Amino acid sequence: MQLFKINKKVDKIFSISKFILFLLFGFNNLIFCSDFNSGKKLEFISANPFSFFHIITDLKNQKTQNVHGILRFPSQTIEKTYPLVLGVNGSKNWADHHLEYLDMYRDMGFATFEIQSFNSRNVNSTVGDQTTVTTAMMILDSYKALEKLGLDHRIDIDNVAITGWSLGGGVALFSAWEPLILAIGIKERFKAHLSLYPPCLVELELIKFSNAPIHILIGEKDDWVTANACVKLVRDLTANDVNIDITIYEDAHHGFDRKGSIIKEENGYATGDCHFRMRSDGALLMNFFDIPMITPLRQKVALGLCAERGTTIGGNPIAREKSFNFARNFMEKHLIKTIQ
Repeated sequence: MQLFKINKKVDKIFSISKFILFLLFGFNNLIFCSDFNSGKKLEFISANPFSFFHIITDLKNQKTQNVHGILRFPSQTIEKTYPLVLGVNGSKNWADHHLEYLDMYRDMGFATFEIQSFNSRNVNSTVGDQTTVTTAMMILDSYKALEKLGLDHRIDIDNVAITGWSLGGGVALFSAWEPLILAIGIKERFKAHLSLYPPCLVELELIKFSNAPIHILIGEKDDWVTANACVKLVRDLTANDVNIDITIYEDAHHGFDRKGSIIKEENGYATGDCHFRMRSDGALLMNFFDIPMITPLRQKVALGLCAERGTTIGGNPIAREKSFNFARNFMEKHLIKTIQ
C-alpha cells in the first residue's frame, strides 16, 4: 500500500514536470514560429547624413539615429540559413505592392527585411520635400542593417540582395557606388541590386561601382524620374565596365507595378529637366555656379529651378506582371540557395 502511494506521487510529479516542459518548449516554439511567420523587429544604430558628401567626408560627426526594420522568414520550410532580400520603400513610404514582392521572395525560400527608415524618423512621406529622409540616410541605414543581419546565424550574409522603389530605387542603385561603401566601412556587401524607377539625374565624375549586378526597371512614360535619364546613366556606366542593365516597360508610368489606375500627384517633382553633376566626394552640383547641394535649402532651390510640380503615378497590368516575373528571375539567378 505504501509503495502504491509512492508510485502515485512519482506519477503526479512526472506529470507536472511534463506539463511544465510542454509550456516551456511550447512557448519557445511559439516565439520561434512567430519570428518566422509574422516578423521580428530588428533595431540598430544609424545616422542622419543629408547627402553622399556627408557620408564620404563627415560620417563620424553625424548625429546618430535609432532605426529598425522587420525581419521575416519563409513560412513553409525551415532551413539552417537563408539568402535574404532587403527592401527599401519609396517616397510614399511602404506600399502594398512593395510588400507583395517581399511575399513573393519568401515564397521562393528567401528571408526578407523591410527597412523602416521613414517610420524610425517619424516621417510618413517625402513627396514634394526630399529633405527629411534622404537617399544618403537610407543607404547608410541599409548597410547598418546588413551589418546587424550578419549577426543572425539564420542569414546567409554572403547572399543578400537589395531592392527598392523610386526613392528606394535610388538607394538600391547607389548602394553599389564604391566611394559610399568605402566611407561607410562595413565589410558586408550586397550581392545584387534591383532598382525600380530610381532617380537617374546625375552625371558622375567618379564611375566606380562594386562588381555586383545592377538592374533598373522603369516605365516609358515615367515623369517623376525619366527613362531617358536612366538610359544615359546606364550607357555611361557600362562604358566604364559597370555590371548594369535596364528594362523599359512600354506605356508604363511611375509606380507601374501598383494596382489601380493612373492618378495625378500634385506635389510630386517632375525631374525631366534636372541633371546634376556629382563630384567624387559625393556633392551634387547645381546647374549654375557649381554650387554644391549639401543643405536642404540648396537642394530645394536647385529642384525649384529645374523641376515642375505635378506628376502621374499608377499601375499598368502588363508591366506589373512583367516586373514581378523579372524580379523573381533576377533573385533566382543572383541569390544562391544553400543549406549550411
